[in-house]
Amino acid sequence: MATATTEAAGHAAEAASAPGMPQLDFSTWGNQIFWLIVTLVVIYLILSRVALPRISAVLAERAGTITNDIAAAEDLKRKASEAEAAYDKALADARVEANRIVAETRAEIQADLDKATAKADAEIAAKAAEGEKAIAEIRANALENIEVVAKDAAAAVVSSLGFTADAKAVEKAVSTRMKG
Repeated sequence: MATATTEAAGHAAEAASAPGMPQLDFSTWGNQIFWLIVTLVVIYLILSRVALPRISAVLAERAGTITNDIAAAEDLKRKASEAEAAYDKALADARVEANRIVAETRAEIQADLDKATAKADAEIAAKAAEGEKAIAEIRANALENIEVVAKDAAAAVVSSLGFTADAKAVEKAVSTRMKG
C-alpha cells in the first residue's frame, strides 16, 4: 500500500506541475491573440467580400420584385376598375336600348292593332250595313208576301164560307187592314 500511496502522490505532483488548460497558459496568450485576430480578419473579409454582397443582392432583387409586383397589382386593379366601369356603362346602355326597343315594338304593335281594329270595324260596319239592307229587303219582301198570303187567305176564307169574292174587293180590304 505504501507503493500505491507513493504512486498516487507522484501523479498528484505531476498534475500540479503540468500546465492546466492551454487557453489559460499565459505563456501562449500572445500566440492565441494573434490567431484570434487573423481568424476574425479572415471571417470579416469573407463576410464583407463574398457573403454580404450576395445577401444584399438577393435582398435587392426581392425588393425589386416586390415593388414590380405591387406596381403590376395596382395597374391590374386600375384596369379592373376601368373594366367594371365600362361594364356598368355597357349594361346601362343595354338597358336603355332594350327599353327603347320595347317602346318601339309596343308602338308598332299598337299601330298594327289600331289598323286591324279599324279594318275590323270597317268590315263589321260594312257587314252590318249589308245585314240591315238584307233585313230591310226581307222585311219588304215579308210585307209583300204577307199581303199576298193575306189576300189569298182572305179569298180562300170567303170562298170556303160559300161566297164569291171579287179580287179587287179582297185586295182593297187587305190593303186597308194592313195600313192600319
